[in-house]
Amino acid sequence: MISTEVCIIGAGPGGAAAALQLAKAGIGSVIVDKAVFPRNKVCGDGLSGKVITALERIDPSIAARLRAFARKTDSWGVTFVSPGRVSMDVPYRPQYDPSTNEPIGFVCKRIDFDNFLVEEIRRKPEIRLIEGTAIEKYEQQDDGYLLSDAEGKCTIKAQLLIVANGAHSSFTRDVAGIRMEPAYYAAGVRGYYTNVKGLHPHNFIELHFLPGLLPGYCWIFPLPNGEANVGLDMISSTVSNKKLNLKQLLKDTLQHDPILKERFSDAVLTGSIDGYGLPLGSKKRTIAGRRYMLVGDAAYLIDPFTGEGIGNALYSGRIAAEHAARAIRTGDFSEMSLQAYTDHIYRILGPELQLSHRLQKLVRHRWLFDRLMKMGSRNKQLKELISCMFYEVDLRKKLANPLFYWRILLNR
Repeated sequence: MISTEVCIIGAGPGGAAAALQLAKAGIGSVIVDKAVFPRNKVCGDGLSGKVITALERIDPSIAARLRAFARKTDSWGVTFVSPGRVSMDVPYRPQYDPSTNEPIGFVCKRIDFDNFLVEEIRRKPEIRLIEGTAIEKYEQQDDGYLLSDAEGKCTIKAQLLIVANGAHSSFTRDVAGIRMEPAYYAAGVRGYYTNVKGLHPHNFIELHFLPGLLPGYCWIFPLPNGEANVGLDMISSTVSNKKLNLKQLLKDTLQHDPILKERFSDAVLTGSIDGYGLPLGSKKRTIAGRRYMLVGDAAYLIDPFTGEGIGNALYSGRIAAEHAARAIRTGDFSEMSLQAYTDHIYRILGPELQLSHRLQKLVRHRWLFDRLMKMGSRNKQLKELISCMFYEVDLRKKLANPLFYWRILLNR
């Protein structure tokens, strides 16, 4: 049997961040993943500015190594395309120069990014990584959790659990009692394509809010070596109500949309189109209990508007590690004590998640979105305001308020 103060289930971004933050505090941990790295992960592959920020707070040298990491694409902004095909480029910074500025965003395949984090874990003697083992049994005892795989070949005794095993976590469902709700969940599909025409020279990611996809969107994210991550997502309740096949819908969109069909006329799908679930942070949930905390997708923290998941996973993993360190120091692993973790997460990420949920609803008003894009393409001040939305939550509040748009329309 392995004994540890903290066991982390899942070695993706949330689990890795927790382990690395604990190691920084001098606290050992065991991190267990059912996969053997490098392993693939179905995802949009976008890394927002939160990724660098979170890594810098854990260890600036990790952030520096990511900036130097070759298997990623530096991205400088977003191209929004409205239902009426109005396009607007919004840089992550109002004023930017790729020749002198450091990029804020990146696009990196999860097989590469997650393996990058695992290699960072391997650098730390405080962390024991167990790969190829799925924890199936969770037994809460007076002094901790007894964990094991289905056959009982691997058993771990831990004072505290950090659960970071993704959108389909059985712990989240069966122990934490958080169930999938179609209105607060999204379904996504993605494939990798080569020879996509018309990619932005500064690698802006593209979000196409096409009429048949609302309130979801189609995305095109540029990758190294001429590849692109292409996919779409949609609220699960809409998918169910309309009985949609998202894989076929993506193929049909790329083949028949009047603009995209030209851009994909010579494109080649490499591999298959794969699906995944996005547990959205559209409402507040209790993500901690006696001797456990949930992080990342297992905690339902994906941004409802942007689909941001990786940055929020890193943030929550780091914060969970801080609360784990306090619990170990005080010896208090009670539900009441660890409620402070839930409160901390929603104090940091809650306002943004709530605003994104409101923005997600606003996108349904096609005429308003079209008008905003038209005005933004002509109005430098409005475009800069939208650009600031990516890193200033106070400005995002303006964008989530319908009165903001009425004032723009009245004063255009």
